[in-house]
Amino acid sequence: MISWLVFMALAAMFAFGVWHFRRQAAERKRAAAERLTNFMAQSLPAAQPPAQPAAQPASQPIPRATEANGSQQQKLLMEAASKAGQAGEPALSIQLYARLLARYPGTSFAGLARAAVEEQKKRLAKP
Repeated sequence: MISWLVFMALAAMFAFGVWHFRRQAAERKRAAAERLTNFMAQSLPAAQPPAQPAAQPASQPIPRATEANGSQQQKLLMEAASKAGQAGEPALSIQLYARLLARYPGTSFAGLARAAVEEQKKRLAKP
């Protein structure tokens, strides 16, 4: 009689362990998917230029990015280019720095970007 009770308790513990493990695995999978989504959302605007709209009528003012949004884009481009250079991708790094300088020629990052481009060109020239 007691052996059946012990057997039932062990079976219940095993079932609880399986249930708990599956629940944790599902939570980890959901968190990983969320991290991937956040990473992609942050990297796509910096990696792809926005589509150029058709010419607007003269009566409508051209919408401008806010100062905070522009500085955030500058910072993201600078970080992405820096990380690409550190990852051993000098060509990609140079492209990102060039995009930063083309979009924001008067930025405070311009001097740093130009110096980094020269450094990446040296890395690119090495065999």
